[in-house]
This record gives sequence, C-alpha cells and structure tokens, in this order.
Amino acid sequence: MSEELVNFITEWQSTMYVLAPSAVVLGVLIYTFYRIRLASKSELKAKYDFVSKYEYKYLFATHIAIGIGVFFICNTYKQETVLLSFVWFFIRLFISMCFGVLYAYVAKLMLTYYYPSVQAKKLKIYRYTPRVNSKNGNEMKLLSEEEEDAYLDEGMQAEEDVFSVDYDVWIDTETGDTRIEKYEGRLSALECDRCGFQTLKLEKEEISKEASADHEGELIKHYKCSYCKRIKRKTVKLSTEKNEDDFHVTEKTQFIDLTGAKKVILVKVALHSNEGEIKNYEFQNLHEAQKFLREFSFKKLEE
Repeated sequence: MSEELVNFITEWQSTMYVLAPSAVVLGVLIYTFYRIRLASKSELKAKYDFVSKYEYKYLFATHIAIGIGVFFICNTYKQETVLLSFVWFFIRLFISMCFGVLYAYVAKLMLTYYYPSVQAKKLKIYRYTPRVNSKNGNEMKLLSEEEEDAYLDEGMQAEEDVFSVDYDVWIDTETGDTRIEKYEGRLSALECDRCGFQTLKLEKEEISKEASADHEGELIKHYKCSYCKRIKRKTVKLSTEKNEDDFHVTEKTQFIDLTGAKKVILVKVALHSNEGEIKNYEFQNLHEAQKFLREFSFKKLEE
C-alpha cells in the first residue's frame, strides 16, 4: 500500500476517534436538554403538553446521534487489517454503515411500537394526578363528564359534543374554586374564525370542476360551526391522484389500550345512516371508542 493511502487511513482513524465520542455526547446532550426542559415545567398540564408534542422528536434525535456514533466507532475497528489492503477500508465502511443504520432502525422500531405504551402511562399520570389549589394547598377533585357540564360554557360543551376538544374540570370542594384544562379531542375540527371554538366541522363536499389528465379540478368543502352556526366554504384543487380520507392515521401514529392488557393497532368505527351516508372514525384505544359510541348521535353532527 502506498504511503499516501496509509496516511489517509491513519488520518481517517484519528478523525473517527474524535467523531465517535462527539456523536454519542451530542445524543446525551439532546436527551439532557429534553429532561431539563421537561423539569422546567412546573404544572402537570404543561408537562403533559410538552411530552405529547416533543418527547418523540427529542428521543428520535437522540438515537440518530448515537447511531451516527456507532458508525464512527465501527470505523475504528481492525485498523491493522485495513492497512494491509485498501479494499478492507471499503468493507469496514460498508459494515459500519450497516451497524449504524441497524441501530437507528431498531431504535425507530422501539419508538414506534414500545414507546407509545410508555408515553400513554406517563401522560395518564400527568393528566389524572390530583391538582392542588394554588391559593390554599387543598387537593382538588376531578369532576365526571356529567358533573363538569355545569362549569363549561356553551362553546366548550359544543367542542366536546363534536369530540374535537376534551375538557377536564377540577374543583376544590371546600372553596368551590375550579380549574379547567383543555386537551385535544379524538376527532378533528377546525377553529371557527367567528366564535373561536374548535367546532367548525365539514358538512359536505361537492365537485365544481372535474379533474382531468390536463387540468386540475375544484372541490368545494362546506363547513358549519355547531356553536355559532357560521357557514364557510373552501375551494380545494383536485388532481387525478387519489386523495386520502379526512380521517386517517399517519405512519407515526401508534395505538395502545390504556388498560395495558393488550396492544391495539387501531379501533375503527364505521357508521352507516339510513340515507346511505357513511362516516368513518378512528380511535387510539377501546375506551375512547366506547365513550364515543355512548355519546354519539347523528343529530349532534347535523347541528
């Protein structure tokens, strides 16, 4: 092997020794930064919102950094063999990539299939741990679905009726002080630009212009607010490509039964009206699907 190649492989080796721990340290710093941000949230509701929105992203970034570190570490293995023939440099490079990608892939699988159960338990603790009245330190009581309606205004009740928002009402039984917390519902709804509540639901769609291979079409979506009755129309461009349904699950969405008894991939409910109308809904667990069916009525959707 020429002296130039030997020098190159030696420099490469030295660089890998620097980059390998740097990548691992970067992963640790990302995770540490996440833990510090989480610890800075004093309120349980704030912790709930932060974990549900950001925890997956921080964990994924952490494992990507460590996976890159694995790639660098593997590139320091069997240096004496690599110096015998430059072919071994490419073989080691390929094997290192395989190990790095394998680590990242396994981490992705863990985050996809195991992490949701861990997150669900964590979020359940954050959401249902008794709140404390900041005024006197009294422990507050979480009201039931029936009891909480007395403390929600009409707009809030309308949001719960269309399952776009779920409210928890905590009350200090001694003083009557209440605390209302807002959580994302199980069905999508838009925020009405008139009343400000998430009660703007899609009523119907009609094609005003058919799409062809040469021209885009137009679809008019008709929305109606179930609270203030605002009617809104939106024009959407159509192509010949197939569109997804309004209610769908992305590749990142994972589901698990909150009881922990068994994993649930998806709870899907299809409702057929006597007029031939079909509505499809998807839920993250059996409990939410059962709650939806107990409270569902076509009348609520039509209002």
